[in-house]
Amino acid sequence: MSSPDGGWLGGIARLFGIGGRAEDRDELYRRVEELILGGPRRYTRTQLIADTGMSRELAARLWRSLGFADVDDDAVVFTDGDREAVRQLDRLRAAGLVPADVEEAVSRSIGQAMAGLADWQIEMLYQRVSGGNGGDGPDPRRVMGVAKRVLPLLEETQTYVWRRHLAAAAGRLLASDPDESQTRELTVGFADIVGFTRATRRLRPAELTELIEDFQGITAEVVATGHGRVVKTVGDEVLFVADRPEGGAEIALHLLRRLTESDTLPDVRIGLAVGPVVTLFGDVYGEAVNIAARLTAHARPGTALVDRNLAEALGEDARFQLRTRRPLAVRGYRNLHAWALAPAAPGTGAPPRRRRLRRQSAPGTA
Repeated sequence: MSSPDGGWLGGIARLFGIGGRAEDRDELYRRVEELILGGPRRYTRTQLIADTGMSRELAARLWRSLGFADVDDDAVVFTDGDREAVRQLDRLRAAGLVPADVEEAVSRSIGQAMAGLADWQIEMLYQRVSGGNGGDGPDPRRVMGVAKRVLPLLEETQTYVWRRHLAAAAGRLLASDPDESQTRELTVGFADIVGFTRATRRLRPAELTELIEDFQGITAEVVATGHGRVVKTVGDEVLFVADRPEGGAEIALHLLRRLTESDTLPDVRIGLAVGPVVTLFGDVYGEAVNIAARLTAHARPGTALVDRNLAEALGEDARFQLRTRRPLAVRGYRNLHAWALAPAAPGTGAPPRRRRLRRQSAPGTA
């Protein structure tokens, strides 16, 4: 960030591709940045550290954890907003809300989430301001006008959505056992597009974008409708969780049905497992996550595989059919038992009844 061509302004330059004199471009970049950051650059890192009292080493680590490149000590990079943010962080540290041993992990989690959101929003802004201007790129006055209208709305919307998710997370935590604040019994699912690598080679960028957007949009809708939560999306794969085994199974079957009905999407495959899961910084970890990933890789296109625990939990639920598969030999599990999940035939079975889950089998015998 020490020069317009090497950092954030350079990225804006490449994104908007606005022609004209270099001085005009630099002036527009400066105005856009000040609008986004709430003011001009005023401080070097040395000045910011001296003003806030935070150590140079800690400030550098947190800055990198947030996903930003290192800057020279004498480069005028930081704004009044940066100074206030550092002060607030120092107050949080003093209050003990963010323990010292997880400060960098918290910063990294926030930075990664915000970076993806920012990339999407800048792309959206670009699409909004570039229309109808031929090959000359967006008009500078249009850029500023749209930014002034849109940015406050985005900020308010983000705050609203964050508070709603915060309330939902608080409700889930308060409803759970006190010992389950980080480790909970969850149903974990992966949904993976079959043949995605081949698709990336034959599709045009616009077609690939449409495929990814359709897949992630349908998945997000189905998971939310089924009272589950999307943990993350990585290209052609979505990781989701559900609080109840039958909820995870219903999400998987609904997702297969919806994606099969799509004219733009190839087949998907799904793997599901249930067991103790560690939730940390918005991600999930544990054996159930590993098993679900392994099952996904071995599921046939258009089908879902479940592990032993989930099969036992659904065994007497009349809404589902379970068909045993030959045990799988996969990395970490020499004898991984799997069942194919399908909806029950209409009008069969008795009312569903919950069964107690067994503990997840040890590696090599699942």
